[in-house]
Amino acid sequence: MSPDEGPSIPGIPTDRPTSARAYDWMLGGKDNYEVDRDMIRAGLPRFPEGVDITRQNRLFLYRAVRYLAQEAGIRQFLDMGCGLPTDNNVHQVAQQFDKDTRVVYVDIDPIVLAHGRALLADDDSTVVITADMRDQEVVLGHPDLQRLIDFKEPLAVLFLSVVHHLTDADDPRTVLRTVIDRAVPGSYMALSQAVTDDEEHAKVSSEYMNSNHVPWQTRTPRQVDAFTDGLEPVAPGMGNIAEWRPDPSQPPLPPVPPELQKYVGITQKSTRLYDYGGLLRKP
Repeated sequence: MSPDEGPSIPGIPTDRPTSARAYDWMLGGKDNYEVDRDMIRAGLPRFPEGVDITRQNRLFLYRAVRYLAQEAGIRQFLDMGCGLPTDNNVHQVAQQFDKDTRVVYVDIDPIVLAHGRALLADDDSTVVITADMRDQEVVLGHPDLQRLIDFKEPLAVLFLSVVHHLTDADDPRTVLRTVIDRAVPGSYMALSQAVTDDEEHAKVSSEYMNSNHVPWQTRTPRQVDAFTDGLEPVAPGMGNIAEWRPDPSQPPLPPVPPELQKYVGITQKSTRLYDYGGLLRKP
């Protein structure tokens, strides 16, 4: 594990990369392995927007959760494919506005559970569960989720920078719509996914990630929009998440590792690949 590959945690694969750990490295975290870093190093020359996209998504999470907690009054959150804990996690942002806000984190990577339990040891209103977001019935049947989430009240379900991990074979519409379609009016869904307007580039990037055993499907914005019918976009609507209510005064992210520094700011010149999404309300 970075920086010196400490002892492995039982049950955590270290012979292949995982998206949670690769994402962690680009956010300036230390909970990743050489296999994760190798995948990023090999991919960035072909997909140089990756570092910016990762960091823009994390900044979007802060702004979206702040809106949901402060302006929409949401007091329960379900974060699908949450990734490893870092600064300004969902519960930390939301509980600034109501300390009793309930948050359920869901991730398939057992390292997330290991680190999440340590972070949340004294927080009875927040929990991390290990489950595959592709099986929504298993997720919704988990006793910790049933303890904290009340479907009679408005909620927010988050699919941030994980929609691209749902291939067409996973029936992404069902995965994305299960919670929000059962939720009461006034509930919200936030989502984002890596997109391109170039279908050939979408194919190439998808093939690269799948070759590294990371399920992936880059889509076009129109394909993502097809998942959101019947929901009302919160202004400014669906688009490049870097442009969703930008706030230069929001808390900064940790710095990137020095070897990734040259990729920071690439999206000011190239948006061939970008993170597309937004916040949507159920009427």
